[in-house]
Amino acid sequence: MSVTTERQDSGVFVAPEKPRRGRVKCVVWDLDNTLWDGVLLEDGDVTVRPAVVERIRELDGKGVLHSIASKNDRDAALAKLTELGLADLFLYPQINWNAKSDSVKNIARALNLGIDAFAFVDDQEFERAEVAHELPDVVCVDVADLDEALSRPEFRPRFVTDESARRRDMYRSQLARDELEEGFVGTNEEFLASLEMSFTISPARREDLQRAEELTVRTNQLNSTGRTYSYDELDALRESPDHLLLVASLTDRFGGYGKIGLVLVEKGQGVWWLRMLLMSCRVMSRGVGMVLLNHVLRLAAEAGVAVRADFVETGRNRMMQVTYAFAGFREAERNGANVVLEADLGAVQPPPPYVRLEIGT
Repeated sequence: MSVTTERQDSGVFVAPEKPRRGRVKCVVWDLDNTLWDGVLLEDGDVTVRPAVVERIRELDGKGVLHSIASKNDRDAALAKLTELGLADLFLYPQINWNAKSDSVKNIARALNLGIDAFAFVDDQEFERAEVAHELPDVVCVDVADLDEALSRPEFRPRFVTDESARRRDMYRSQLARDELEEGFVGTNEEFLASLEMSFTISPARREDLQRAEELTVRTNQLNSTGRTYSYDELDALRESPDHLLLVASLTDRFGGYGKIGLVLVEKGQGVWWLRMLLMSCRVMSRGVGMVLLNHVLRLAAEAGVAVRADFVETGRNRMMQVTYAFAGFREAERNGANVVLEADLGAVQPPPPYVRLEIGT
C-alpha cells in the first residue's frame, strides 16, 4: 500500500483508500519542538506541551501504545522525560542519531507489531518525508496538525476494552519477561515452565465480544483467514446452535495477558469447520496456539466428527499455517490463496507440561 499526501497543505501523509478504523496501535513521537518546545541540547530547560501530553494520555487510555524516535542525547532526554513524569508512557524509546525510519523499525520489532500499525509525529518535514519514503505504510503526522490527524478513523478504535486500557502495563510486564528470558540458563521449555502459565478456554460471553471484535481487527499476523468480525456478527455466532465461539486468556506469574485467542467453529453434520483461529501476537512465543487448536480437536473427536479448517494466505500469517501443520493438519484443497486443511484426529496432542489448562463453562 502506497502512502501519499492527501493534499498539498497538510502535514498528514495518509493512504488514499478508505482508512481502516483503529489500525494505529503505536504512535512514535519526536521530542524537540514536538513533545516539548525547544531543543534539549541547545536550550536545556525545554517546556513540555500540555496539549500533546493530553493527547498521548487519551490514546494511552484507549489502548494505543507510544514510543519515541528522537535524534538526541539518550541520557539527557531520558532524564528530562523522567523529570517531567512522562518516561513510563513510552515503550522502547529510540533516542540516538540514526535515521528515524530505522528507529521505527526497531520499535516495531520490539513490540512485535506490523509497520502498518504505526504513526509517526514530528515537526520536521525532512524527518516525516524520510520515514514516509522508507516506510510508506506508516501514518506520518506534522505535530502542527495533530488534532486533525487524531480525529481520523485510524486513531479511533471502535471499542475500549479492559485489555485496551491495560495494554501499556501488559507490555511493561513483557519487558520483565524478556529480561528474565535473556538471563535464563536452561532450555526453552524450562523457561516457559518458570513462567507458571495458566491458559483458560471458555465459550464466549456477551461481555467478551468487544474484545473479540478488537482481536479480529488488531490481529493480522496470527489470524488464519485474515477476516474481521463485527460485534453483532460475533453475538449472532455466539448464540447460534450451529457454531462454537471460544475465547482464550492467559496469565503467568508476572500478570495477565488478557483475552488473547479466539476460535470459531461451524458444526456441520459429520464435519466441524474451523472458520477462524487467531492468537494475539503478544503470545506468539509462548506455544499456546497449539493448546487452543488441540482443545477443539479433542472436542471434535469426542463428538465423532471430522475437522476441516479454512486458511487464507495473507502474506503475513505464515505462523498460523505452521501451527496447523504441527497440529497434524494437511492440505485437502486449494484455490489460489484459499486453502482447506484437514485434521488428523489421531494426532491430537495433550497440553504441554509447562501450561496449566483450565476449561471454563
